[in-house]
Amino acid sequence: MGSIDNLVSTLQVQKVGKGDSLATTVAKQLEAEITSGRIQVGHKLPTESALCDLFGVSRTVIREAITQLKSLGLVETRRGVGTTVMRAMSSETVFAYNVDPTAIKDILHILEIRMSVESAACALAAERRSEADLAKMEQLFEDFDGALVRGELARKEDYQFHLAICQATHNPFFKQFYEQFNKNVIPRAKLVNANVDPAASEEYLQRVRNEHEAILTCIRNKDAEGAKEAMYQHLNRAYLRYERYNESNTFD
Repeated sequence: MGSIDNLVSTLQVQKVGKGDSLATTVAKQLEAEITSGRIQVGHKLPTESALCDLFGVSRTVIREAITQLKSLGLVETRRGVGTTVMRAMSSETVFAYNVDPTAIKDILHILEIRMSVESAACALAAERRSEADLAKMEQLFEDFDGALVRGELARKEDYQFHLAICQATHNPFFKQFYEQFNKNVIPRAKLVNANVDPAASEEYLQRVRNEHEAILTCIRNKDAEGAKEAMYQHLNRAYLRYERYNESNTFD
């Protein structure tokens, strides 16, 4: 217990203000402690109770922050053991490292719009989809898997899957909204295959695949609220990923 207390005293974090996005702010501060080496790979994070005191937030906020760190591949939580640091740099940071920096702001702007519009579209798709719509989405999900097996970035398959959701709303304006961006609506369309780290891209794309599966399951079950939330979380995770990259670079 003494070593954890010593660790807490060395962390360079600040209590979170009420106006901040609590969990995200905590997650970013803990990520900075990990990437700086102040919390080293193989070491445990302080206990939930200690982190609550350190940041001045509730256990719910700490748990949400830890979930964000898990989604980045930085930590792993095991019952009875605690939360252990697994790597010093998130897989998303490695994956996005070769994105053209001038494109990041456009990616963030598009994702902001998509979080609102596509979340609503996904809820409507769950309510209105036909069996033919569902069969098309199921096939496109399989096509995404096929692209991963071939070692591709699955840009086209990703775009087609999201487009099929918009079509399943049976509101033509959702489809027109999505089509205006073409495949550039997929952030990794800005990436060049030769410049992407294979291990990081495989982990990243597996996470995208799992998020697509969660969305598809909700649409299959006609769970409108679940579909809306699954789409929002899918796009929000992408937004946070590229926002981190944006913050680590200087723009004019």
